[in-house]
Amino acid sequence: MRRGQGSSGRRVVLVTVRRTRIPASMESFLTSTGLVALAEIGDKTQLLSLLLAARFRRPWPIIAGILVATLANHAAASALGAWLTTLIGPQVLRWGLGLSFLAMAAWMLVPDGIDPAEADRSGGRLGVFGTTLLAFFLAEMGDKTQVATVALAASFGDFLPVVLGTTAGMMLANMPVVLVGNGLAERLPRRAVHAVAAGVFAIVGLVVVFGDAIG
Repeated sequence: MRRGQGSSGRRVVLVTVRRTRIPASMESFLTSTGLVALAEIGDKTQLLSLLLAARFRRPWPIIAGILVATLANHAAASALGAWLTTLIGPQVLRWGLGLSFLAMAAWMLVPDGIDPAEADRSGGRLGVFGTTLLAFFLAEMGDKTQVATVALAASFGDFLPVVLGTTAGMMLANMPVVLVGNGLAERLPRRAVHAVAAGVFAIVGLVVVFGDAIG
């Protein structure tokens, strides 16, 4: 802030406004959280959360199992995404990521389902936490949110913020379902949420591909 003297003798106060940019790591975290939370609504793993909650009726071991399984799965997915950036040139990577996000947009419009048997792959021998961890980890393999995590890690190049962000998104979508139950899941407008998620993924894909031209 600077003070000056105007032509009429009045004091003039000049205020300089500085734009503050969001740190790159925070941008990675928030984008990952939002995209995965949207993608998880009505997804196979959210349906699995419902099945586990109905079967065991012990929410906190289920939530703990989902958390550990998601951290492990998404850490591997994020590491894969970071590794891909060392193998592929910038131009090929840009187009590959853009097309991946556009494909995710189309995939979001495909309804998901789940076999009730997936809720207890261990036959109950591992307890609530162990059964949840195993079932959720396996169900997440090749799922929308795991593929999104690979793409996000490759796009941002930030391993930890992407892992924490995608995990936070999964927990935001699954914790209320486990705690409240099927009533909440049935009230959610899944088609509308999927349409919004598809639109967001499509926008991200277009920005990745044509970002330089837009900027």
